[in-house]
Amino acid sequence: MSLKGIFPIDRWDFNSQKILADLSDKDWDNLMAHARKEKYKKGQIVFREGAQPTSIFYIHTGTVKKYKIDNDGKEHIVYVASAGELIGYHAALADEVYPDAAAALEDSVVDVIPVADFLSTLDRSPAFSRKLLKTLSHEFAVYINNLSVFAQRPVRERVAIALIVLREKYKQGVKPGAPVMISISRDDIANMAGTTRENVARFLTEFKQEKIIDTIGRKILITNVRKLAEVSNYS
Repeated sequence: MSLKGIFPIDRWDFNSQKILADLSDKDWDNLMAHARKEKYKKGQIVFREGAQPTSIFYIHTGTVKKYKIDNDGKEHIVYVASAGELIGYHAALADEVYPDAAAALEDSVVDVIPVADFLSTLDRSPAFSRKLLKTLSHEFAVYINNLSVFAQRPVRERVAIALIVLREKYKQGVKPGAPVMISISRDDIANMAGTTRENVARFLTEFKQEKIIDTIGRKILITNVRKLAEVSNYS
């Protein structure tokens, strides 16, 4: 089922896939001239917060979480990127260290692109520059939305929103209308929703009883996204 009309997913999705849309063959070849394809196992670090940016990353397959660690050592997931998205380019543009870290949520294949090739493509392609600027503006709005919602919403609603966002990330390759399977730990859901693992487990049990989700082992099957959107109380 499409989320159109029941949940504003664009307020939660960077849409960075659009950055490379319609890139000319010449610009694409320039961008990928020295890229290397890397396989990341579930949990493996893609880049570390505070490291100097030597590369940006194009997700070929899989999902990758962007996160920060607070002073108490608690992880906060700020975004989940999926196939077709670029990550790590903010630091390259600002000529600063990576402001957050990234790690694979599942086995993933990522194109590692040298920063120099990214910047040279940006310099030579006005269309690429315009799309990047538009995407950066949208990402700022997504971050503001994220902060405001998770500062004010009850935990049950935050967990529902996290599941809807994850459904969007895991639905690639799933037939339209078919249930979407999410393979992610309860800890990661808690770190997305800003709550505890125990709260996530409790609400997942409630959602299962309400026939919104089902579970197969540790995997979560979203069976009624419309009802989940109602629980999120977000319009």
